[in-house]
Amino acid sequence: MLFYPRIKMQALQQTIVMIGSDELQQEEDFPEVKVDFQETFLGHTSPISCCRFSTSGDNIASASVDGTVRIWTYDSSTSASRNATIYCGAEIMSLEWDCKSDRLLLIGTADGGIKAWNVDAKRVVCDLSTTSEFPSVVDLKCSPVEPIFVSAAASRGHGSSYIDKLGFASLTVWNMRTWKPMAVLPLGKDPPAITSLCFNHNGKILAAAATDGMIHMFDMSAGLQITGWPAHDSAISSVLFGPDETSIFSLGIDGKVFEWSLQNQGKVLWSRNCHRFCNPENSQNYRHEMALDANGKRLLVTSGSVRAPIYQVQDNTNGMKTLAHSAPISTVDWHPTLPIFLTGSVDNSVRVTSIL
Repeated sequence: MLFYPRIKMQALQQTIVMIGSDELQQEEDFPEVKVDFQETFLGHTSPISCCRFSTSGDNIASASVDGTVRIWTYDSSTSASRNATIYCGAEIMSLEWDCKSDRLLLIGTADGGIKAWNVDAKRVVCDLSTTSEFPSVVDLKCSPVEPIFVSAAASRGHGSSYIDKLGFASLTVWNMRTWKPMAVLPLGKDPPAITSLCFNHNGKILAAAATDGMIHMFDMSAGLQITGWPAHDSAISSVLFGPDETSIFSLGIDGKVFEWSLQNQGKVLWSRNCHRFCNPENSQNYRHEMALDANGKRLLVTSGSVRAPIYQVQDNTNGMKTLAHSAPISTVDWHPTLPIFLTGSVDNSVRVTSIL
């Protein structure tokens, strides 16, 4: 009597193993990107925590865990007059360029600091602080339209991993003319930490992803939450609006990527499982993130491996993998208009890769 169920269970286990290995095989078999050129920046002496193209794509800001930010260019025809090294005295958790100009870079630190660096004047023009209750400036996002930015700060948690070190959330809207806080966005009592922010194209809606798997959507003119839904069973580490503003992408620390419809809330338009590259085990020391190319067709994800996957959005088979670093890839970004991406690594290097 017990024999048949056992066989069935064995067959089921075999099926699960085969499906799992097929998925691994597919990603392992992704072809390497065809490279037009690649530049490697070796100006850091610690693992890279964040790297971002400026609004024009001419300048790059990269940060390492030792509290150093470097501003540099990858193209020899671009003036190096803005190149700089900024010592912040604390681990850097977030970088954000002002959307309306290439002049201002916002830097968020693990000790509650938000610095505004003017790349032309080469100086800190404003040094802000979050309240002492919320010392970790996990993310910063500038409005694409208004002279404001939003900070996602977190209190200290009690765990050892990146996510578990974050406690409760605080979302503050700041005026970039007066450098004063304008409002605190409502999240309810003792809200789980917000890990990632994203404005839509006209700055009217802000998406915020949380460690409890929720995506919150705010109406910025009213300063109120208009909707929200449970998107993941685990913490979300990155959130992005799709290129046509009808969808939003989320990446969980479990490696699941979802594209959610904004016209039919709760409906998943596309999904991938990149657990092989992004999972709780390799999320101990940094927050996994993703970046969309200028056309919204290619999704680049950070990786616990030396290569990062690039998924073809809306396609369930095709993808590519980056050239290898010598350690995990901790931060990624795409050029705002060109097929060029950044990968920052735990090997202390940042690579600029132009693909064909």
